[in-house]
Amino acid sequence: MAITLSNERDELRLRDKKPLYSEAEARAEAERCLYCSDAPCIKACPTEIDIPTFIKQIASENVRGSAKTIFDQNILGHSCARVCPVEVLCVGSCVYTAWGREPIPIGRLQRYATETTVKGIEKGAAPLHTPKAKTGKKVALIGAGPASLACAAELTLEGHTAVIFEKRGVAGGLNTTGIAPYKLHSQDAVAEVEWVQKLGVEIRLNSEITKDTATKLLADYDAVYIGVGLGADSKLNVPGEEGQGVVGATEWIEQMKLVPGTAKTLGDVIVVGGGNTAIDVARECALLGAKSVTMVYRRSTEEMSGYKHELEGARKEGVRFLTNTQPVGVVRDEKGALKALKVAHATAGVPVAGTETEVPCELVTLAIGQSKLREIASFFDGVEIDRRGCVVADPKTGATGNAKVFAGGDCINGGKEVVNAVADGRNTARFLTAAWTAASTSSASK
Repeated sequence: MAITLSNERDELRLRDKKPLYSEAEARAEAERCLYCSDAPCIKACPTEIDIPTFIKQIASENVRGSAKTIFDQNILGHSCARVCPVEVLCVGSCVYTAWGREPIPIGRLQRYATETTVKGIEKGAAPLHTPKAKTGKKVALIGAGPASLACAAELTLEGHTAVIFEKRGVAGGLNTTGIAPYKLHSQDAVAEVEWVQKLGVEIRLNSEITKDTATKLLADYDAVYIGVGLGADSKLNVPGEEGQGVVGATEWIEQMKLVPGTAKTLGDVIVVGGGNTAIDVARECALLGAKSVTMVYRRSTEEMSGYKHELEGARKEGVRFLTNTQPVGVVRDEKGALKALKVAHATAGVPVAGTETEVPCELVTLAIGQSKLREIASFFDGVEIDRRGCVVADPKTGATGNAKVFAGGDCINGGKEVVNAVADGRNTARFLTAAWTAASTSSASK
């Protein structure tokens, strides 16, 4: 699988906000770690990385060992180091934080260890992992995002065959198409996909699963893993919405990251929503030189679901907040071109009649949620959907109502972090390995 990205992508205009540490910087920070015996940072990490150990390995100049400690728990440890909201996970749980002192920059140290080691391997150093002998077990994975990649990597290292089916022409899921560029550029996400492939994982692009192919997967493989993300961006369903200038947030981010010229010139931009995706779009537009960026949210700033540190970042970058405001229409000129977003004051999220006004703009991005990919679940007997539209699966193992079908990531949790998807995929792989090993041992003893 070879993925070629244009060197003219708009995302490349956005610099890395947390660049790679030098060796001296990494060691200086690592040596501050207290190596807590009951480390709260480990408990805060969904993949349970032994954070104090990998940090002390950096301090003792064992960077390769540090990377091994990370990858053994999280094979996508490089991207997670860059995209995880560490402020509310490991770093937020650091004892230094509770003391009002500067916490250990865990994410940046994790990036240093993983990126430095992988670059060394690319230059000829020995691989960190060697897959076990083939077991004969085969798993088909649907979707090439973090959940499937983590699951496939773990399975492959245990000697099983893992084949990922991705309907699009690019792998990596939101790491490739949806992460804010100042956290992770697409080429770095693609490089991580290639890192997983080198372990022995097969990825088949442009391979959409249908009812017929789903039936064939069940017949040809020992297990099927559903690792798809979320669907299309939700719409406002207001007059004038359809047409040029109004676009879903995840669609806009993907185009900005992959298609040159998407954000060449940005005028007045409105972002509708108050979650992390909305904040990402707002910050990206501001950093890309938009004339103005306004976030419109139907409730108060305090009720926004986006992380507070991200909101503060948006403020510093000049994003304006228009809260307790609900869009009620899109205003267009006689040729259909976007002129303004019509909004009204909102009480408890409900627009108040007679308070309508127009906010001029050239672009409206909608970050008010995404649909669920329910159809894939319907291809497999016994796989159920809950009232939210998510696949019903055991959060510890990924098991569904069909004994051969497992699921993880956004399709079961409704949209959490990359690290949660990685944990889901890894846990399912470990569950399957344990089950197959136990069955093989039992059979051999008879």
